[in-house]
Amino acid sequence: MENINKPNTRQLTLIGVMSAVTCILGPLSLPIGLVPISLTNLAIYFSVYILGRRRGTISYTVYLLLGLIGLPVFSGFSGGLPKLAGPTGGYLIGFIFMAFISGLFIDKFSNKIYMGFLGMVIGTTVTYLFGTAWLSYVAHMTFNKALAVGVLPFIPGDLIKIIIASLVGPQIRKRLMSAGLY
Repeated sequence: MENINKPNTRQLTLIGVMSAVTCILGPLSLPIGLVPISLTNLAIYFSVYILGRRRGTISYTVYLLLGLIGLPVFSGFSGGLPKLAGPTGGYLIGFIFMAFISGLFIDKFSNKIYMGFLGMVIGTTVTYLFGTAWLSYVAHMTFNKALAVGVLPFIPGDLIKIIIASLVGPQIRKRLMSAGLY
């Protein structure tokens, strides 16, 4: 593996490309209440497969910063600090940890699909905790009510996204490695 402490042009380009992919997929959402269904987590799962833990987390952080300065890259083509301060802000912050945790498992156990799956489940669970705590606070509801509104409806879809990323992500990573792009 290349020196990750000194990024080269190819690594920076891949980080930018995956940030752009997240900017494209992130706004695509289906509002189902206070928390919409979005493809942001799927983009993050693919980012960590393609970039690894560190660069995948940087890629998401770039996306988050683009949204915070007001670009409409968050769900429903929204952006700005009010989005972070709103009901979904905890999920947006939690995604940083999801990228890091998922990427940690994917990097450490790159030949074991089930470990990548486990890492994504753990990372998603941490995101759920951040998001639920923040939703509970902002929406003035109990933690259990926030869990029912902000997590339970999303578990089946998120599991499908994790399965897709677990099956497709390693294939993308192998192809990038054989092409000398990883």
